[in-house]
Amino acid sequence: MVESTSATHKSLSGATYWFTGLSGAGKSTLSEALKKTLDLNLGDTSKVYILDGDVIRTGLNKGLTFSPEDRAENIRRIAEVSKLFNLAGVIVFVAFISPYAKDRDAAKNLHAASGLKFFECHISASLEVCEGRDVKGLYKKARAGQIPAFTGISDPYDAPTNPDLNVNTGEQTLEQSTAFLLKH
Repeated sequence: MVESTSATHKSLSGATYWFTGLSGAGKSTLSEALKKTLDLNLGDTSKVYILDGDVIRTGLNKGLTFSPEDRAENIRRIAEVSKLFNLAGVIVFVAFISPYAKDRDAAKNLHAASGLKFFECHISASLEVCEGRDVKGLYKKARAGQIPAFTGISDPYDAPTNPDLNVNTGEQTLEQSTAFLLKH
C-alpha cells in the first residue's frame, strides 16, 4: 500500500503491481485475494482495481491476436489504462502473462515518466504446477498443437531477471503469497 500524507488527511496514491508469469501461475487468484483484503482493510472498494488479461481480451483488446506485435499492443494499452487509474489515486494489480521483457520494460518506463510507482512482480510456479492448475485445458491443447504460440510451450516467456518482487506460488500457499505482497 502506497500512502501520502498532507496537513489535512491521509490518502492512497496510485501504484501499479504488474503480475507477470505463466498461465496458471496464480496471477488472477492472487490479485483477487489482495483486492478483497485491501477493500476490507480500507473500507472502500474503489481504491484497488484489477486489470486481468482474460477479461481485457474480451473487451478493450478484443481482436488482438497472439502475434508478437499484437502482444506488444496488448501490453501497451494496459500500461496506459493502469497509468490512468494511478493518476486517479488507484492501486492497480495487472494480471497479464506479458511474456516479453521489452514490453514490461516499456510499461515500467511509461509509469516512471509520469512519476508513478510501478512494481514488476514475477508470479512464478513451475511449468508442472501451472499445467496441474490448468482448468481450461490450454496446456493440453497447446501440447497437442491446437494452440499455436502458447507461452511456455511453443512461444517464449522472458522471466524477469530482476523483478521488484518474486512470489513463488508453487511453493507458497495463497495466504502466504498474499501476506508477502501486503507487507510490501
